[in-house]
Amino acid sequence: MKILALELSTARGSLAWLNTCESAYVSQIENVDLVVREWPNDRKNSSAFFENLAQVREQFGLPDTIIVGLGPGSYAGTRIAISAAVGLQAASKARLLGLPSVCALENADYCVIGDARRQSFFFARIREQELIEGPSLFSEDHLKNKIELLDDSMAVFCFESLPQFPKAVIQYPSAEVLARLARDSDRRCKLAPLEPIYLREPHITLPKAQRIVS
Repeated sequence: MKILALELSTARGSLAWLNTCESAYVSQIENVDLVVREWPNDRKNSSAFFENLAQVREQFGLPDTIIVGLGPGSYAGTRIAISAAVGLQAASKARLLGLPSVCALENADYCVIGDARRQSFFFARIREQELIEGPSLFSEDHLKNKIELLDDSMAVFCFESLPQFPKAVIQYPSAEVLARLARDSDRRCKLAPLEPIYLREPHITLPKAQRIVS
């Protein structure tokens, strides 16, 4: 199986190509090729992403499976990753999957928090790369109380600096983890059409004519 994973929801972009095969002599999946590329993810300039994607495609060809990190995080980055995945899927007829980016961290049991703007923060709980709670919105005080109630051994991660939550450690989701998760046929992945994870209902600005009350 040739897997391409794309993750652009945070300040660190990543891409992974994983080629696996099932050996007839061992009851496990073996890695044939694994290529991981990471770069500072400038939300206003996605050239680094497309350069890395073009190089990996030139080296390895088209994938059988494409998996995308869906956030929560940068809507712009996630939309770019989804659009690129849809374009490649059309060319390759690959299987297209999506998973929350918060599930793509190298840890067994942890929480992720993040700034959801409008004086609110999100909280998500992950176990074995499965989302078991959230993402849910909290005020700063309510989230501090929730974190205080967690076991002292529970890791709390964030994708950007949040000094008001001193327990939170910055860690970025990994396309490599996404690629490995795509091998699991029992994992509950999102199927096409993919869209970013919205913490609130999308805000739609109506044309002026439609906002006039008769």
